Formats: sequence, C-alpha cells, structure tokens
Amino acid sequence: MDFLAEPLAHGFMRRALVAAMVLGGTGALLGVLVVQRGLAFLSDGLAHATFGGLALGLLLGTTAEGALWVALPFTVAVALAIGAVRRRARLSGDVATGVLFSFAFALGVLFLGLRPPREAVSVEGLLFGSILAISPSVLAAVLLVAAVAGGTLWLTWSRLAYATFDPELAELSGVRVARLEGVFLALTAVVVVVGVKTVGVILVGAFIVIPAATATLLGRSLATIGLLAAGLGVFGSAVGLLASYHLDVASGAAVIVTLAAVFFLTLVLRRR
Repeated sequence: MDFLAEPLAHGFMRRALVAAMVLGGTGALLGVLVVQRGLAFLSDGLAHATFGGLALGLLLGTTAEGALWVALPFTVAVALAIGAVRRRARLSGDVATGVLFSFAFALGVLFLGLRPPREAVSVEGLLFGSILAISPSVLAAVLLVAAVAGGTLWLTWSRLAYATFDPELAELSGVRVARLEGVFLALTAVVVVVGVKTVGVILVGAFIVIPAATATLLGRSLATIGLLAAGLGVFGSAVGLLASYHLDVASGAAVIVTLAAVFFLTLVLRRR
C-alpha cells in the first residue's frame, strides 16, 4: 500500500498519474491503427515535428505551456501534409514522414536560434518532457484531447479498420478513405503533441507503438487488440510512473522501459 499511498499524497503525482494513464490508453488505442497500417515511424516523426511547433510558440513570445497551443495546429498541419504527399507523390508513409519531420524539426532549431539571446530555453525539457511538472491547465488539455480522440475513434473505428485493411474496397463501398485518413492523422498528431508533455519528443513514439505491438502479439481481432493495447498502455504508464518516484529516476524513461519490458516478456512467453 505504501507503494501507492506515498506518491499519491502529492498533488503533482496525482496529476501526473492521471495524465500518464489517460494518454497511455488513448495513445495505445491510436497506436493499434498506426501499427496495422505499417506507420510505426509516424508517431516518432510527428513528435519531432512537435518540436518545431513548440519552438515557434516560444519565438512568438508564449510561455512553455502556451507553446502547446501553437504546436497543436502546427503538428496537425504537418500530419495532413504527410497524408497529402503520400497520396499525390505515391511515396511510402515512412518516406513522406521522414521528409516532413526533418523539415519541421530543422525549423524548430532555426526558431530557437532566432529568439533573443537573453531569453534562455531548456531544450532538454522540450526533448524529454516533464510529466511531474504538469500543471492543472495542461492536465485539462490532456483530458480534453483524450475525450475528443476517444469519442472520434468510437464513432469511426469500423470504417478506420475497413480502410486500414482494404482501402480500395472501402473506397468502392462508399467510405471516404482520404477524409478518414485525414481525421486519423490529425488525431494522432494531437495525441502526440500532448504526449510530448508526458515523455518528451524523443520517447513519445514508443509510448504509442509499444503497447499496440504487445497487444498485436496477443489479440486475434482488431477490437481485441485495441482493448488489450489500451489496458497495457494504462497499466504500463501507471506502474512506470510510480516506479520512477520510488527509484528517483526519469519518469518518461521509466514508463517506456516498463512498456518495453512487458513487450519482451510477452514475446518470450508467446514463443514457448
């Protein structure tokens, strides 16, 4: 009981735990579709694009928290551009993502360089996140994003699944595949942006992909995989965060290591 009671006695830990569990579940659910579409690089690419959006917000004079609201439309625009390049240039998802995330990340470096020298900024904080410092306003944004993403997935899950496995037949059946893909990319971008506040630019891709990959090893249907991924995302985020408190280590890294440990354990047990 002390493992739970001691950290939860602090307000910052309660906020961090709620944010981690909510994002863990939502990100993992989106990750199922990311993995099934062969776009595991997408979440990592959008995370790096988020760096550009955060840097733009800082250049415009916002606070580190206020930069989140600049990063949201910036990253959504990059995500939609990835979809457009994939369709028009007929390039693979990884190629389109690689081109645009590199461009957006480079813009971020330029934006930071254009800021007045007297205004210091913690690049480490942007790259690795700080979930323990999450404020009530950012937590409210996380909950809002999770609610919108969860509701949208609930309403479009069957069509997204159809378009994932057979986009040509889905198009012939009247499913607006291009529009649906835009919604999916925008949702992924928004969840990635708020995920950057949790585990940072470097680790957020794994935050989305690992629970989905683990669930894919266990589930047989897409619905089952989705439920398993969400459960694993919530569980791994909670255990990793609580462990980081007791071990006094970086929270984001502890969450990812926990999720990865579950993946490797599942892989070993599944082969026996």
